Amino acid sequence: MEAEQAVLGACMYSAAAVDAARPILQAIDFYRPAHSDIWRTLLSLRDEGSPTDPIALGEELGRVGALTRVGGSPYLHTLAGATPGPANCDYYAEIVREKAELRRLQAAAVHTLQQSGAEGADPAQIRVLLQSALDSTDWRGSSGGGRLSRFAVDGWDFVNSLGTEVPPVWGTPEQTGWASGESLMLVGPPGVGKSTIAHQLVMARLGFQALVLGMPVTEGRRVLYLAMDRPPQIARALRRLVRPIDEETLRDRLVVWGGPLPATLDREPNLLAELAAHHDADTVVIDSVKDIVGKLTDDEAVGAYNRARQQLLRSGAELLELHHQRKSAADAKPGGRPTLDKVYGTTWFTAGAGSVMFLSGGAGDATVKLHHAKTVTGEIGPLTVVHDHRRGTSRVDVPLDPYTLLRDAPGGLTSRELAALMTGEADPSAKEQERARRTLKALHEVGQATKEQEPGGSRQVRYRATARHMAVVS
Repeated sequence: MEAEQAVLGACMYSAAAVDAARPILQAIDFYRPAHSDIWRTLLSLRDEGSPTDPIALGEELGRVGALTRVGGSPYLHTLAGATPGPANCDYYAEIVREKAELRRLQAAAVHTLQQSGAEGADPAQIRVLLQSALDSTDWRGSSGGGRLSRFAVDGWDFVNSLGTEVPPVWGTPEQTGWASGESLMLVGPPGVGKSTIAHQLVMARLGFQALVLGMPVTEGRRVLYLAMDRPPQIARALRRLVRPIDEETLRDRLVVWGGPLPATLDREPNLLAELAAHHDADTVVIDSVKDIVGKLTDDEAVGAYNRARQQLLRSGAELLELHHQRKSAADAKPGGRPTLDKVYGTTWFTAGAGSVMFLSGGAGDATVKLHHAKTVTGEIGPLTVVHDHRRGTSRVDVPLDPYTLLRDAPGGLTSRELAALMTGEADPSAKEQERARRTLKALHEVGQATKEQEPGGSRQVRYRATARHMAVVS
């Protein structure tokens, strides 16, 4: 504890001391949570070029609402008096780091003993968990220089490790909804089921279900759910999926943070990765983005959020983000296909996301539309999603059969008309019309449809179900 006080006190006296300790320490290395808060604030002041003395530090801690939590101004002056001086700050920082590594190893040992003594313990799984815990300390090495080399690899390893195909978190390699190492952003107006879909993905990551919306989900290890937007409502919604038998798993593998974080990510970009590491989570859910960024329309604030996102992903955790869209413009086409510029805030929200999905509909609707606006591999949907509000589950409505639609249209269908029926949109996109055209062409080639040019010089072709197939069906 004395070494922690010596480091923080030294950093109050000298910006050079902050620079010396920074490559060695992370906030999670401090034993006392108050010391972690003080360290993060010192780094923030240093980044701004502001003084780090006890008066300036106390003012900043008070501004973010953390001064009382760390012990008030008297404790800051206690820290300032506890250091022998700024000259040996890096030496004391090494002591703090080594103590932190020992605590992590002790925690890993205790966890391994608990797991190995459990009924039906799997040695292979325990070995993997232990190795993961050991790896989290090995990268630091014997000195603080690990911060400068942890993520640097040679070019060959880069293209042959990151470039290789990794099973998606959600979906298939051909149609990936959530790619490993990239975030998934679910966007939509209030009440369309963003949290409902997110909760099912959480339960799948915990091993309670294998599919969400008919697509496979890879099981994870531990989920950190940041329930910042109306925590009681999130709890009620999640409770719909929980059974009494799930208690042990939820206590061990799901951590929920209720309400605001200690700071917004535009102020402390490192906080997200630190939270995941502290809670040993390989999956983080942000519910919702508006509660974690100070100003959603500010490029600098959102740029800092994107750095926080990328730091978390680089640490090996997966990220699911829930966000809102802009209010519909007065001249927006009803049922129109959403685009990335409909996401609320600056372009950096979607630029840094791997996959972006929109849910559209009215608040409380049982049936909503899912569009895949930013894809990883092949596009998913559009899908008609049916929510069971009582159970908290969702399913994809059975897709309409193109031939049945054609057969039931007395006057036949053009590609535009079929696309409108298939998507439920009054003005389907050119991409959907082209998809419908290929479908109708395929029906014609197998003899299930006839085609004729529309009169009046139109380039549209009208297709009709053949009489032979209509008779067979009837």
